[in-house]
Amino acid sequence: MVRSFPPEPRFPDDGGSERAVWEALCEQLPDEAVVFHGVHLQEDEQEYEIDLVVAWPRVGVAAIEVKGGHIERADGIWYQGSGTHRHRIDPVAQVQGARHALQALLRERGTLAGSSRTAHLVAFPHRYVPSTWDTLDLPREMLIDRGDVESGGGVAQRVKHAIERHGQGHFPLDDAAVGELVDAIAGGFPSQSENLTRAIEHETRLEQMTRDQARILDALGQVRRMRVVGGAGSGKTYLALEQARRRTKAGERVALLCYSRGLGRYFERITATWPRRERPAYVGLFHDLPLSWGATGGRDDDPEYWERDLPLELGRLAGERAAGDLFDAVVVDEAQDFGDLWWPSLLRCLRDPGDGGVYVFLDDAQRVFPRDGRVPLELVPVALDENLRSTKQIAQVFGALSDDVVKPRGLDGPLVRVVDVPATAALEAADDAVEALLEEEWPPGDVALLATGRRHPEQVNEVALGGYAEYWDAFFAAEDVFYGHVLGFKGLERPVVVLAVNGVRDLGRAREMLYTGLSRARTLLVVVGDRQWIEEVGGEAVRRRLEKAEVWAAAS
Repeated sequence: MVRSFPPEPRFPDDGGSERAVWEALCEQLPDEAVVFHGVHLQEDEQEYEIDLVVAWPRVGVAAIEVKGGHIERADGIWYQGSGTHRHRIDPVAQVQGARHALQALLRERGTLAGSSRTAHLVAFPHRYVPSTWDTLDLPREMLIDRGDVESGGGVAQRVKHAIERHGQGHFPLDDAAVGELVDAIAGGFPSQSENLTRAIEHETRLEQMTRDQARILDALGQVRRMRVVGGAGSGKTYLALEQARRRTKAGERVALLCYSRGLGRYFERITATWPRRERPAYVGLFHDLPLSWGATGGRDDDPEYWERDLPLELGRLAGERAAGDLFDAVVVDEAQDFGDLWWPSLLRCLRDPGDGGVYVFLDDAQRVFPRDGRVPLELVPVALDENLRSTKQIAQVFGALSDDVVKPRGLDGPLVRVVDVPATAALEAADDAVEALLEEEWPPGDVALLATGRRHPEQVNEVALGGYAEYWDAFFAAEDVFYGHVLGFKGLERPVVVLAVNGVRDLGRAREMLYTGLSRARTLLVVVGDRQWIEEVGGEAVRRRLEKAEVWAAAS
C-alpha cells in the first residue's frame, strides 16, 4: 500500500481538487511509492509550498502543483476562475521554483534524493485538456487533467513519463534515497542521541579541516612578516600555534603570545605536549613577559599599570637583555586585543628588529576591549574566509554580525535555540538551560555558560577559591560545566555554549561582544536574553537568522 505523509491529509476547500489528485496517486502508484501532501520549504528568506510530492523508487521524484476550478491560458497568461473571480496565476513558475528549491535543499543535506531524477507537473483535475495541446514551458506530458484523474492509471502514467523524459538529476530513486526523503520531509525533531552522534561527527570533521589550514603556512614559508585576518572559527589559533612550532623547529628562538588568561593557559598546555626542540622559548601572556624579566607587579584594578606602565617597562627591559634572551620571531594570537603602546615594546624584544619574524593573527570583529592597537609595520596580508569550527547553523548566526563574508564549512547541526527573557533574568534562565541540556544527556564537560555582563556567581566563586590557574585547568579538564565571561573566553570554544546576554559594559562594543559570544559554540548554541535587544544590536541580518532558530522554554 502506498505510504502517505501525513496519513490523512487535511485538504483545502478548493472544490476537492487536491484530494482528487492525491486519491488517484494513492490508488495508481505501486505499493513502494510515497506521496507527500502540503510540503513547505524554507530556502533562506524564500518560502515555497508544493501541493503534492511523489517519491517513486527506481523512477524518481515529482513535484505537483494542483489548480482547481476553471483554468485557461490566453496570450501566454494563465487564468483561474471566471467572471469577477477570474485572476492571473502562474502554476508552472510556481512549481518549477519549488522543485528547484526542493532539490537544492536535499543536495545541501547531502542526501541521495538530491541527485535523483526530479520533475515538476501541473494538475488541472477539473479541466479536460486536448492530448495535442502543448506549450514551450509546459509539455503535455507534464500536465495532469480531468481525463487522467478519471482513467484507471492516467495520473501515475503522467508522473512516470514526466520524470523519465523531463526529470533533472543523474540517478533513479533507490530505496535508501526514498528513506532520506521521508526523513527530510516528514521526519520529526531528531532524537537527542542523533544530536550527540552528529556532534561527535562534527568534532572529527572540524579537526581535520583545521589541520588542512597548515597548507597556508607551507605556501608562505619564506615570508617573515605576516598579518593573518580571519573570522571566528577560521583556524587562526591553530595556525598561530603551528607557526610558532615550525619556526622553533627551524632553530629560531620564538615567543608565542596573547592577551587573555584562558588562551594563554591553552597555549602552555598544548606546547607542553610537543617535543622539546619544537617548544617556543616563551609561551603565555604579553604582560607576563616583562614580569618574567623582573618588572614590578601591579594591582588588577590599576588599568594605568597594565595599559601603559608595564608595556613601556617591557621595552626598557628588552633594551637591557642580552641577545640570547631576545627572540628571532614573535607570534601573536588575538592581536586585535593589543594596544598601541604594546607593539613598539614587543618589537624591541626581537634580536633583529629589521628582519625578525612577526606573525600576527587577528579578527577585527572581536575588538571587545577599548583599544585599537595597530602593528607599526608593513605585514603581508593573508585572509581566511571560511569558518571551519562551527556548524552551519551557528556560523550563519554570528556571521551575520560581521562585515566580512565568511563561508560556513562545518556540518549541519541542531537548530540554534533562543530563550527570550529580560537581561536581568538571563543568568537564571541560562542556569535552567544548562540543567535541561544535562537532562538531554549532553556531557557536562561539553557545556559552557558564558555571560556578557555581570559574571556568573559560580565563576566568581571558583576564581576566589582556586585562583585563575586552577580555574582554567578545570576548563581544559572538561569534566564539568564551565562558567565564564565572553571577555575571557576569546580564542576558546566548547561544543555547547549557553550565552547569557545579561547586559554589556560598553554599549559601543555590544555588537562585537555578541559576535564573540555567539561564535564560541561548535555544535549547539543557546542564546538567552532579550531577543528584541539582540536583534536591534545585530540588525536585520541577525533577525532573519534567528527567525530560523528554535524558540526554547528550557525551564519546562
